Amino acid sequence: MKSAVENLNPTRVKLTVEVPFDELKPSLDAAYKTIATQVQIPGFRRGKVPARIIDQRVGRGAVLEEAINSALPTFYGQAVEEAKIRPLGQPEVEITEAPDPASDGDLKFSIEVDVRPDVQVPDFSTLSVTVDDVAVADDDVDAEITALRQRFGTLVGVERAAAEGDFVSIDLKADIDGDEIDAVTGVSYEIGSKNMLEGLDEALVGMSAGETKTFTAPLAGGDREGQDAEVTVTVQSVKERELPELDDDFAQLASEFDTLDELTADIRGQVERAKKMQQGVQARDKVLDALLEAADIPVPPALVEAEVHSHLENENRLEDDEHRAEVSENATKALQAQFLLDAIVEQEKVSVTQPELVEYLVMSAQQYGMSPDAFAKAVDEAGQVQAMVAEVARRKALAVALEQAKVTDESGNTVDLEALRPQADEVADLEQSDEESDEDADEDTEHTH
Repeated sequence: MKSAVENLNPTRVKLTVEVPFDELKPSLDAAYKTIATQVQIPGFRRGKVPARIIDQRVGRGAVLEEAINSALPTFYGQAVEEAKIRPLGQPEVEITEAPDPASDGDLKFSIEVDVRPDVQVPDFSTLSVTVDDVAVADDDVDAEITALRQRFGTLVGVERAAAEGDFVSIDLKADIDGDEIDAVTGVSYEIGSKNMLEGLDEALVGMSAGETKTFTAPLAGGDREGQDAEVTVTVQSVKERELPELDDDFAQLASEFDTLDELTADIRGQVERAKKMQQGVQARDKVLDALLEAADIPVPPALVEAEVHSHLENENRLEDDEHRAEVSENATKALQAQFLLDAIVEQEKVSVTQPELVEYLVMSAQQYGMSPDAFAKAVDEAGQVQAMVAEVARRKALAVALEQAKVTDESGNTVDLEALRPQADEVADLEQSDEESDEDADEDTEHTH
């Protein structure tokens, strides 16, 4: 087999392949055997039909077509290996010359396919990024203490109008053009959480038990999601959260500490550690941005379009041109980052150990709310093990760049990133927070309390 490669652009090549008939013949013999098991001809047992009879009844052209179709993936793989290219996506194949059924000839075909571009990895030591200072304000500590008090608070019924932060028991009914679409009763809801219907929080503020109000809002789910409905809300009861006194007794109730001062000091330390972890995540993201800015990384347009189409189709927003532009930009950057980190993996000879893979698997399982065993089984059944190995390798590659880059805070102090290395549970929490913050603000999620 002979092959030649032509670079059409930095991310697409054309392979021209010529296969002598002698190399195609084993596939032709296999095609005869396959067809012999599929046809039923009087006088011959299934699978024992001679080739000359198949040529007479089925046609040698059909046999050649079967042979070529089965052999193409093998010849394509050989051509890719010889050309030392890394294909992306599905190839476009054109048979330019097939053997004549009447005489044995060569098979010639061409293939166009997107390929992973060659990436020149920047010098890590030239990278310099600035991250936020670590500053723990009293308000930060107070907010954590308040959240802790709320966990131990109790709900107490009140005889007054509802206000933000109160918990109400409500009945809801949604109508469109006089037809009832949905109705629920006795739903507990925290005013101000903004995780049910648009406009519900505003309607509830000022309402008292027994009162009813009607407002218009788009439905957040169901077959008529997004359509405006006339919503009727009735308040059954109003409760406020009564917080425990902030004293030594509370410290003993809510923690292993004996005094409020000890609890406050521990919470301050927790806030500081969390801010340092956020500083580390910020450094990681900024170093990746600096790498991408320093490198020229072309991306196959077809690959970007496939990613964008899949994303918008899942959101049912294929006609949203403004959102398409945003998704296209994000998809392009994500692919560039992937190509860049893969290049660093190769350059730095990054490998992934079994414990590293298990650690990543456990972290990922936590994010999906699954047990590690169930998550590992799902990954294996989906054929995503190698993709997971590649993702761990990319993370290690970014860590290599991060170690050599210069990272300072806004005050000019060098940040010791090694001291910020998180434990697995801390990484999972931070990355969960990252993913939540990156979600589109206009995505509606309905929660029932």
